[in-house]
Amino acid sequence: MARNVRSAVVRPAQLQGVACMEAHDDVGVLAAVFSGARGSSRHVGVELWHREEAQRLYRAERRGLADELLSRRRAGLSLDDAYRVQWCGVALRVGEGARILGHKVGLTSTAMQQQFGIDEPDSGVLLDYMNVADGGVLRVTGLLSPRVEAELAFRLGTDLRGADVTEEDAGAAVAEVSLALEVIDSRFDVQGVTLMDSVADNAACARFVLGSGVPLSGWDLGGERLTLCMGASEVAAGDGRAVLGDPRRSVAWLARRLNAFGAGLKAGHVVLAGAVHASLPLPRGATLSVSSPSLPPVSLHVA
Repeated sequence: MARNVRSAVVRPAQLQGVACMEAHDDVGVLAAVFSGARGSSRHVGVELWHREEAQRLYRAERRGLADELLSRRRAGLSLDDAYRVQWCGVALRVGEGARILGHKVGLTSTAMQQQFGIDEPDSGVLLDYMNVADGGVLRVTGLLSPRVEAELAFRLGTDLRGADVTEEDAGAAVAEVSLALEVIDSRFDVQGVTLMDSVADNAACARFVLGSGVPLSGWDLGGERLTLCMGASEVAAGDGRAVLGDPRRSVAWLARRLNAFGAGLKAGHVVLAGAVHASLPLPRGATLSVSSPSLPPVSLHVA
């Protein structure tokens, strides 16, 4: 289970721009943006329509119904606007008591980018209710079209932030690495989905499972072969280098992306680095597992 990361609890009224909260740490910088704390919304340009779109996506998730693509309803939607919608959506969940555990980076492999017709990564925020215990049961009731991916996950040992973070910096900041299963699920009809839609939808975050972490001891993660099995059958595989050529680059990219909005990664954050293969449908009744030569396996039962 991930170590608890501090996060501020945001009351729903704050989403209408009521200023009331101070940021407690770098995650709190994002939380302040979510809440509309004094000055923070102006810093990143959060507007009422960003909050309204986030509420629309939130309602779709709660009702279990797909919504119309945001990119079709708002011509000229920018990537930064999409991230603002994402953060406002996270605010709604934090307002109901969710805690921020870290971040995910998605669309990092050529296979995933080709699958969705997208040519750069995206990122989302991991919340505590998304975390399923290793070997635990995931009930897919309420998920629209869940898919699964095998990934590497990192736990930060020190803070990481800045405009010039390199893969070497990222590797030095990582305390542990583990295998992970990520379950993605879109609140949109995925036909025609764009990068902006994915970002606004919190990079399709749904659930994740972390294996046991081990110290990052300098081995070649690019050459680490991840194998995804469904029951006893291998259904997908890929090397760590499928993630931007080196999975540490995923962490560095995320730190630079957050820095653009005055935030960064904190010690204790979990970062899902991205899939090493194209995502696969997640069927009820399946038992999924990921293994690799150097890392403890991780598994999930689907009900």
